Amino acid sequence: MTAAIISIIPIALLGGIIGLDVVSFPQAMVSRPIVAATLGGAFVGNGSAGVLIGVILELIALDTLPFGASKYPEWGSAAVTGGALFAAESGKSFGALPASVLAALLTASVSGWSMIVHRRLIARRMGSYRDRLEEGSRSALLSLHLGSMTMDLIRGTLVTFLALLVLTPLVHAIVSIWAPSPATSRAVVVAVGALVAAGALWKIFHSVRHALLLFLGGLAIGLLLVNR
Repeated sequence: MTAAIISIIPIALLGGIIGLDVVSFPQAMVSRPIVAATLGGAFVGNGSAGVLIGVILELIALDTLPFGASKYPEWGSAAVTGGALFAAESGKSFGALPASVLAALLTASVSGWSMIVHRRLIARRMGSYRDRLEEGSRSALLSLHLGSMTMDLIRGTLVTFLALLVLTPLVHAIVSIWAPSPATSRAVVVAVGALVAAGALWKIFHSVRHALLLFLGGLAIGLLLVNR
């Protein structure tokens, strides 16, 4: 048990760093599922498995636009968790992919809730700093910013650590008793991801003028470049 907990710690720290990128710093898009899951899988020694589940999670994450929303799933830490779980179980059963996707979705939901708690704590801290901030105190501003980012790092680390601690045995149990065919496993997951992604694109096409034309134009240019 102790060895298992120790092995989780590096991945949990990665989840904290990736979670920090979502809204705090540096917002360099490393928290996108395809990147985060690949890194999570690579930490376990199977980066290719991380890429595969990362693509699926990216399709699902497209349903949430990364702006203009205060409540949404936190995909960075969740993708690290899903990537690590799938990388560890991918060679045992074809049920590993849907089980790991489910684990990532559960983690994204909990992690999204943790971001709301984090924001409330920041609001409380701002109340205690209000007088100094109104006076233009540089030290108060730095303390508030650095303290809030540190809290976000701890938040992502704890979410990833607890998710791996709880979900690793669950995914392992599912994989040990459920062995679908490879076609069934991938078809279910890809179909769900594609439907969610299509729904996200449909919302954009109906809310943004000329979005469909721009999308089709970009798709055509991309296909031309790939097939040159």
